[in-house]
Formats: sequence, structure tokens, C-alpha cells
Amino acid sequence: MATQQSGTPPSSSPGIPSIDTPLRVAFILREHFSMVAFTAAVDTLVTANLVTPEPVFEHITVGVTSGSVLSDLGIEVSTSTTLDHFRIHAQQVDMLVVCGGYRSPLEVTPRLLHALKVAEQQGIRIAGLWNGGIALAQAGLLNGRECALHPDNHAYVKEHFPAISVSTNAYVIDGAYATCAGPVSTLEMMLKLIGQMLHNAQIVRAVREILSCDQVAEQVGPMPLNVGDDPTLPAALQTLLALMRANIEEPLSLTELAECAEISRRQMERLFQTHLDTTPSRHYLELRLVHARRLLLQTNKTILDIALASGFVSSSHFSNCFRDYYGLAPTAARHDHDRDSDD
Repeated sequence: MATQQSGTPPSSSPGIPSIDTPLRVAFILREHFSMVAFTAAVDTLVTANLVTPEPVFEHITVGVTSGSVLSDLGIEVSTSTTLDHFRIHAQQVDMLVVCGGYRSPLEVTPRLLHALKVAEQQGIRIAGLWNGGIALAQAGLLNGRECALHPDNHAYVKEHFPAISVSTNAYVIDGAYATCAGPVSTLEMMLKLIGQMLHNAQIVRAVREILSCDQVAEQVGPMPLNVGDDPTLPAALQTLLALMRANIEEPLSLTELAECAEISRRQMERLFQTHLDTTPSRHYLELRLVHARRLLLQTNKTILDIALASGFVSSSHFSNCFRDYYGLAPTAARHDHDRDSDD
């Protein structure tokens, strides 16, 4: 994360004007938050301050229940304040960012829900990193809107919040609400938000040049979240992958897939082998098993219901396929996950 030594004036790029009053961003850190996503977000703000004559952003960290929060790396971070002492009205916050992570809890505390609803009433911009977007969903802020989440959280949100559209893009900015799926998309989302907040493309370009200097090319348009959205793949393969993802509960036959993509089965098999180093049937099975695992760990559905929702004709067939792929039975996987969550 970019830092500035005390007493050293910030560097600036020629022609970039100063901002009268720094904008204030509060990062709410949830237990096991993604350190990489958090630092990517903060880095955009700190770097923006480095390329302007005067600071354009201030940021504070907020713990949900305590003054120190454990990150996903096992590093404990001391926060500026806690939600008990955090007053959105008095502290004049311009944006709230809820920082989640792979192991962050899905359930949201009443304190956090209250803070998000107050921010909504104040017209404050709100963002969620990784599964931090689930907090926005539970506060009712995303109903009728689109959001981006880590793929492991898609099944949970689709079941519990049917009014929310889960995007296949890695980040989404829908009105005053922004969500992203992970660390890489955090950087792109924050650059977009900085542009919207400062109304200054020069600052965004300067920050991008510093933080994205090692990227092969600047990302243009939405960032795809799934391999099937990779624009470098042949169009027919993209179509096949999209069809598979859209037909999990009632899988299409390989013949039907080939017909929909207007290619032969042999051509379809060659595309998968050349570009994904697998077969169409194997890839389809893996998609269904990954979907089943998400339902298994994030919902209370029975094993039979999960099997049917993932395109398996029986719970025994599903359990055998699941054990072959993951190395343990579905019931054991759920038990291990529940035990780890309690720990």
C-alpha cells in the first residue's frame, strides 16, 4: 500500500487541480476481511492524494464490535473506532465501504445493519468488497438492483434475496451502491468510484498509471467473472459455456449443446480440449458440482434438494460424484464447514 513519509509534500502531476475539501471514506472491517482487497481500496485513495497538490481523500477504519479486527491473513488490524462510537452524521462520511472476505460471516449484526440504513437515508455512497456486498443485501439496499459477489456467494444470495440480480461481472456500480467480487476487481471498482466522486478524469488516469503500470492493457468495460466471459475464447465456446451455466438444474445433452452452438459434437469436443484442456461432459459436471457445493455450504437445503437443483437424478448419484470430485461425502463437507464456522 502506498505510503507517504511524514513531512514530505505529496508529489503531483502537472495540470491536476487541487480539491477544496477532502472526501471522507470509512472502511468497516468484518472479521476475516480480505487484506488484499482492503489494501487495494485504500491504495487508490492514498495514491490519489500523492498525485494532487492537496489531499483529496481521508479514510478511517471501523470495527464492527471491537477496536481490532483479524484479517484473512491472520494479521490483526487496529481500527480508528467501532460502530458503537461511529456516528455517520457527525463524522461527515462521503462513502462507506464494507470489507468482507472468503471466511467473513454471512450474517450481519444489528449494529452494521443500522449503520448501513442510516447511510442510505443520508444519501451516502456505499460499497461492498468480496462478500461485504451481502451486508448491503441484508440491509435491503440492493433490492431491484444488480450486484457483484465472489462466485461462492452467488447461490446464497440467489436463494435468500431473489429481488437482487447477481451479475456475472467482477464489479458493479448501480446508482449509489458498488460491489465487487475480489481483490483485482476492487482496484477497478475504486478507480471508477474515484472518477465519479471527484469528477476528474486526470486524477483517475494518474492513479491508474501508478497502480496498474504492470498490467498488459487497461481494462475496458465490465470485468468478466467467469471463464466463459473471456473475450479471447472462440465465440462458439463462449456460447457453450454460457449455455452450461444457464442450464444447471436441467442439464442439456451434448447433442443439444452442439446444436444450440451450431457446431458438430466433434468440433465442440475439440474446442474444449484445445482451450480448456478438458471434455465438454467433464466441464459440465464440474460446473454442477461447484454449484452443488455452494448450495451445500450456504443454504439449509437437503442433500436431495441440492442434488435435484444441480441436475442429478438421485441423491446417491450426486453423493458418489461429489465424493469422487471433492474427496468426501456431501454430509461430511457440510459438517466440516459448520464446525470451522463455529471455531
